[in-house]
Amino acid sequence: MRVLVLYRPIPPLAEPRKLRALGELLRQPRSEQRDGLEVSYVPFVSPPRPRTYGAWGSWAAPSLRVALARLRRRFAFDVVHAHNAVPAADALLRSGAREPLVVSLHGPDVLWTPQRYGDKRIRRALGAARVVMANSGAIADGARQLGAHDARVVHLGADVPVLEPEHEPNTLVTVGNLIVRKRHADVLRVLEQHPQLRYVVIGDGPERGALEALARELCVAGRVEFAGALDHEEALARARRCAVFVMPSVAEAFGVAYVEAMAGGLPAVGRAGEPGPEEIAATGPGLLLAGDGALAATVLDALARRDELGAAARGTVERHFTWEACGHATLAAYQAAVR
Repeated sequence: MRVLVLYRPIPPLAEPRKLRALGELLRQPRSEQRDGLEVSYVPFVSPPRPRTYGAWGSWAAPSLRVALARLRRRFAFDVVHAHNAVPAADALLRSGAREPLVVSLHGPDVLWTPQRYGDKRIRRALGAARVVMANSGAIADGARQLGAHDARVVHLGADVPVLEPEHEPNTLVTVGNLIVRKRHADVLRVLEQHPQLRYVVIGDGPERGALEALARELCVAGRVEFAGALDHEEALARARRCAVFVMPSVAEAFGVAYVEAMAGGLPAVGRAGEPGPEEIAATGPGLLLAGDGALAATVLDALARRDELGAAARGTVERHFTWEACGHATLAAYQAAVR
């Protein structure tokens, strides 16, 4: 297996230190070894994201065509696997890739890219794919509506670590980008109602300033730790020292952050009615769903039953969300694609 990564060496518009970020991207090596796999980076340029993201496949295709040609001279491969229909699968089709195509969908191609940029390129990519792997049943249903012939659910997995011997009582944690749809503000308002609670916010993003201001306005800033963006393992270790994982996110196609928290013995709280949290909760106990107006009560319930729910959450992950299960399902998708 070889991995090609499409990337734009331009920092996002919201990046506060743009020159520094651009320099880091330009210095990124063109290839490296990760977990025993050879990873090659395929840079491309394109217009800014807000109006052109749906067409990025056109801009990436020339660079990808060259990268695939070089790879074919060194490595005989039977299938190409694109993560997301736009821009990756679209770029593959435009590059002239002739191998059977597998596409993984993580949510955007169904939940918002068609609405913002149109669905023509997505329909073309999904129609050309031998197999589409969706991260939840709702996303698989959406893929079929967009022209996928064989759409199947393949859940992402999580490592199941050694349990932390102790945790910080009454401490909530969220791991995720600081963007509006993750609904960190809702958790801050729970803290306002319940002064015994603390909150650890792991991640960074455009909403950080607004969230810090809201914490001050609600007089809870002294009980909120904005930890910033941490390396993956560091983020997991910090989160798993807390009591309950809380992310009342909307437009959540799956939510691997819930599963990673549950693997570490944390009960999780998500929003009712969202595809990912609903599907995770349906597989077994450990993830509680909060309806409108019920977040505070659900959080208090999770804290009251923390040990019981945490053990159940870990068991749910061990039964349904391991990397071994994900690997078997992915291999089955490849085998179906080359038949």
